[in-house]
Amino acid sequence: MIRVVLPQHLRTLAGVGASVALEVTGPVTQRAVIDAIESAYPMLRGTIRDRATQSRRSFVRFFACGQDVSHEPADSPLPEDIATGREPFLIIGAIAGG
Repeated sequence: MIRVVLPQHLRTLAGVGASVALEVTGPVTQRAVIDAIESAYPMLRGTIRDRATQSRRSFVRFFACGQDVSHEPADSPLPEDIATGREPFLIIGAIAGG
């Protein structure tokens, strides 16, 4: 099981607690994790990545084992600690200001 921590606004939308546990089949990649989230929580489709292009939304960041993996290719394997559930995959809402 993969553990995923969602930002507050997505928790509210999905009606879940701080984290969710998901089963990911095949290699554990960003794409596979987001596919599993969108499958389990269809109301989140289009909130984490664009529906048409499947690209990560600009103000969403992904962290794995303390590292920002937002700009890594979507099909790159995530660290073993994420794949085994020892560490959570973090989805963070980025903040911008002027």
